[in-house]
Amino acid sequence: MILRFNIEPQQQERPRATGRGRFIRVYDPPKTAKFKRELKQLAMLEMRGKTKYEKAISVTIRFYRKVQKSVSKKEHARRTKGHVRPIVKPDLDNYIKSTLDALNGVIWTDDATIVELNTSKWYADDPRIEIEVKELNEK
Repeated sequence: MILRFNIEPQQQERPRATGRGRFIRVYDPPKTAKFKRELKQLAMLEMRGKTKYEKAISVTIRFYRKVQKSVSKKEHARRTKGHVRPIVKPDLDNYIKSTLDALNGVIWTDDATIVELNTSKWYADDPRIEIEVKELNEK
């Protein structure tokens, strides 16, 4: 199954905490929480009528982020053609964490079913997240 979500990738930011008396509440920062909500809604629309993956799966995720506005037209073209890849923040692992959290329970029952994960960052004029999910045959 190949899914394409037209949403700008968002990194998992450090959780925030507030204290109320003896209780501490930990929550996602607003930007991260908004991204997770929107991605989850997009995934639910895509998965309507389809069953969630419950067995071992292989997941490939490609994150496409915008090219910085400060680069020249020539450099912009090099980046969108894939000749130059993003080596700037946010880190790939932070993209992965926020995306898997948002899709947990929507595409797969639990992210523990992911036994293989391939990810990459790319530049594009249209930011998006592309996900390919394959169920693995257990032998």
